[in-house]
Amino acid sequence: MNQEPRCSSASSSLELIELSDPSAVADHVAALLLNERRRRPELPLGLATGRTMDPIYLALARQLSLLPFAEGERLRERWLSFNLDEYVGLAADDPRSFRAAMMARLVLPLGLDPERVRLPDGSAADPDAEANRYRCELEAAGGVGLQVLGLGLNGHVGFNEPPCDVGVRCRCVNLSASTRAANAPAFGGNPEAVPARAITLGLREILAARSILLVVTGAAKAGVLRWILQGPATPELPASWLHRHRRVMVVADRAALGCGENG
Repeated sequence: MNQEPRCSSASSSLELIELSDPSAVADHVAALLLNERRRRPELPLGLATGRTMDPIYLALARQLSLLPFAEGERLRERWLSFNLDEYVGLAADDPRSFRAAMMARLVLPLGLDPERVRLPDGSAADPDAEANRYRCELEAAGGVGLQVLGLGLNGHVGFNEPPCDVGVRCRCVNLSASTRAANAPAFGGNPEAVPARAITLGLREILAARSILLVVTGAAKAGVLRWILQGPATPELPASWLHRHRRVMVVADRAALGCGENG
């Protein structure tokens, strides 16, 4: 059985939830997502993709399936989410695209209407115009209620690569070599096969969310997470701008917090 979460104040602005392992993190975050849909159904969720998120969506599907039928159907019908980003140059049906990932890990397992799970169009002829269109679509929906974020090894959130100013908006960006290397497993292990550009929500849209969840698992993220928690905010660590937000919860496992078995 997973241990109870241990809470502490990571800083004046970040609340820290420490859990035992990625499975416990996934269960906790999935429960928070369901509670958010019940509490603020009028506002969309902000979602992410990646290895940290995959077990969360599995847990979400499992928890949703255990709800009474009427409640589960109500949550499905009222679902609305906006993803952080998408690769430029990949069609929606390309299995390496984030849209395909969301179809496989969220839409189909939860039985959602695909139109209620929004992502940028990576195959748009004009990526800059698409980024602007996506930003406007999110604004028209009222902005994000709860934004879920992963953490890149170089401190990025979304695809906001360092250095990154706090005021940047949704835009087309160039991906760093380290990000392409980290995402290479989905492209046959070849970083050169990872698209060089992506459309991403900016720090302005992320920090406009009513509340934020930063989810971090694994020892590989321990170093960068420590710098984020210690602050201060700096363009060299885009995730450190989260200190500017009033309601940020960091949900991390013991490995990401640098804790050994007896730590």
